[in-house]
Amino acid sequence: MTHIRRFRASDRADVAEICLKTGDGGQDATGMHGSGELLADIFALPYVDLEPETCFVVDTGERVSGYIVCAADTRAFVERYRSEWLPAFAEKYRDLAPSGMLDIGLDPDRMIIEELDEYPAHLHIDLLPELQGQGMGRLLMRTLLAALRERGVPGVHLGVSPSNTNAVAFYTKLGFRPLPSDAGAGSLLGIRTDAVV
Repeated sequence: MTHIRRFRASDRADVAEICLKTGDGGQDATGMHGSGELLADIFALPYVDLEPETCFVVDTGERVSGYIVCAADTRAFVERYRSEWLPAFAEKYRDLAPSGMLDIGLDPDRMIIEELDEYPAHLHIDLLPELQGQGMGRLLMRTLLAALRERGVPGVHLGVSPSNTNAVAFYTKLGFRPLPSDAGAGSLLGIRTDAVV
């Protein structure tokens, strides 16, 4: 039976694979970025390793097919990323050809936005295609928002490519709104944790 539960260490490989299989605007990013592990090492694994208590998965009974990962306090997460994640990350990819994606992984300060006082948490969410459109994304978001509320976190934000129209439509339907510092680009969205989604 498909259900949502907290992340377990045994889910790590599935989470990394989902990140890769959805890493190109929701499509498979295999063969991109010079390494099949790079996307997960930036957008998924630091969260499950450093802050697993705010990470949840969709368990189909056979495997994990979706996830939501979150840093409840972005400022604190950036410091931990810098001290605990970045040294090994930089060493692992030292021979990888320079790229915009690698630069993202090497720059934890990119996570600091002007609205952190109001939206201190940030998240990443991904579902394999076979789970999309079944309400699992909404349930993952509800689960995370409840967990953040319990911790006293007032709001959460995320980044999205405006060209990923399906993702933008999903977030908008849930109640995410553009943040002022994004200057109309539509790539930085936030929601209060007391929102009904």
